[in-house]
Amino acid sequence: MNGRRGGLLLGTDELEQALEPFFDGGWIAEVLHEVKSGKEATVFCCRADPARGRELIAAKVYRARRLFRNDTVYQEGRINGNARTRRAIAGKSSYGRGAHDDLWAATEFETLRRLHAAGADVPEPLTGTGDAFLMEFIGDADEPATPLYAARLTPQEAPALFARLIADVELWLRHDIVHADLSPFNILYRPGRLTVIDFPQAVDPRFNGQASALLARDLGHVCNYFRRLGINADADDLAAGMWARHLGTGFIGGRPPPDVDDEEDDDDEEKSDAPILVPTWLVPPAVRKRGRRRRR
Repeated sequence: MNGRRGGLLLGTDELEQALEPFFDGGWIAEVLHEVKSGKEATVFCCRADPARGRELIAAKVYRARRLFRNDTVYQEGRINGNARTRRAIAGKSSYGRGAHDDLWAATEFETLRRLHAAGADVPEPLTGTGDAFLMEFIGDADEPATPLYAARLTPQEAPALFARLIADVELWLRHDIVHADLSPFNILYRPGRLTVIDFPQAVDPRFNGQASALLARDLGHVCNYFRRLGINADADDLAAGMWARHLGTGFIGGRPPPDVDDEEDDDDEEKSDAPILVPTWLVPPAVRKRGRRRRR
């Protein structure tokens, strides 16, 4: 059934079930409006519970059977839960398909956690369930931060923003993360500052054979955008230099496989010695169970 939480009509049982644990857990008090809807997930602006000490929180809700083209490229090198979960995913059982769906939200939350702790310009992740999580809202109640592709940067502010963004990409690499889908569509602009979002497809360059090509593509999108503002930088040179400094040899570059998603074409924590781990989700089991129950 349809229901209201705060002022927004929540149109599906699936959406209500995804957000219910955050109301029950005292994280959010009201869903104000939809911010962004894509092929994998929808982001909502929520009013935070007063006890949380912040005004707004972003809720990202993933779709069931979300559409990542050729997701094996991104899954390469990941440890997806325990042995039972990995067998179920490989066997494509009902449980395995559900677990596979939940991997994307879990991976994004864990990646944001690591990067935020390292000082990267990403939203602070707060808590999550199997198919949704909460994070810092970038913007204010009237308007979210502007995607970079729609922002009107001046040539005067562009050099500092470009330098900071390139430094951020290298910081991610130093912590064994390549965004793998970076473009002006998932970089948010506020005067004097950029924040990067959308990390579900992030890969570990130590264990993913396409990582260097994905890194070069990410930097190519960044360089292409800033070139119009008078900044001429070679994406392949930047990628090769970063790779040499942090991973040594093995840089291949070039283009990733043609069926890997390309958004632009579509309109100081210690390092771990393990690949990106997709955790058994990061909230108590009782909350996970409550968030999964069906409404009647």
